[in-house]
Amino acid sequence: MPDPQQAVLFANLVSQQVNLALLFLGKVPAEDGAKPRVDLDLAGVCIDTLEMLAAKTRGNLSPPEQEMLQRNLTALRMLFVAAVDHAGAAPTPATPPAAETGAAAATAPSVETPAAKPAGESGDAPKRFVKKY
Repeated sequence: MPDPQQAVLFANLVSQQVNLALLFLGKVPAEDGAKPRVDLDLAGVCIDTLEMLAAKTRGNLSPPEQEMLQRNLTALRMLFVAAVDHAGAAPTPATPPAAETGAAAATAPSVETPAAKPAGESGDAPKRFVKKY
């Protein structure tokens, strides 16, 4: 039986990342009434962090946890695409820092531009698809 405290902590972690992404996408109003700050690079880092969390926890989440994480990722990706379209230019790829740091359903997208490796590197086949959000 899953630990209820861990389920709540997981939901809070996802919530935090979703809220940060929403903040950097300009979807959270500023406290002082100023125009919301938009930073697509930082929003992308938050989305990438959630994608990493989804990959590292694959097969270890309950169906509601998996659904919550995927629903938030999908929404964030769509908001990110809209923000990029609104900005009129593609963002520069975010360089992931050495270490990076939600339960409510929120909406916002992700940035992931994996570097394509030549076919001979590390024995991997060349990547066929590259995500562009």
